[in-house]
Amino acid sequence: MSALRRCVLVVEDEALIAEVWCIHMKMMGVDVCGVAANADAAVSLAQEHQPAVVLMDVRLKGPGDGVDAAISIHEHVRSQIIFITGSREPEMIERIGLGNPAAILFKPVSDRQLRAAMDDALKSVFG
Repeated sequence: MSALRRCVLVVEDEALIAEVWCIHMKMMGVDVCGVAANADAAVSLAQEHQPAVVLMDVRLKGPGDGVDAAISIHEHVRSQIIFITGSREPEMIERIGLGNPAAILFKPVSDRQLRAAMDDALKSVFG
């Protein structure tokens, strides 16, 4: 496994929302190394770019979801995963826990929440 890069991978199947997360990252001074709309693309891009952090929507279109992608990314890349979800169902929260979350943010996510989660995740990787 190579060293993680100081960048973020955005995983979101709604293009407009993905663009908003990318803008937020740029405003925080964090490079976006890629955007994925499904679990397979997320795993592939994470392996290619080795991001320090992944912003992961839980519900994705296609086979697999954000938790499936996060489990694979954590196993192969070791990126910090920040889950973003609209669900507060106990079963979903328990499932998210399987993905080794650095943080779980509930929609709507404030700038302050996102910045704090990103700062914590980057500190855990780079000190």
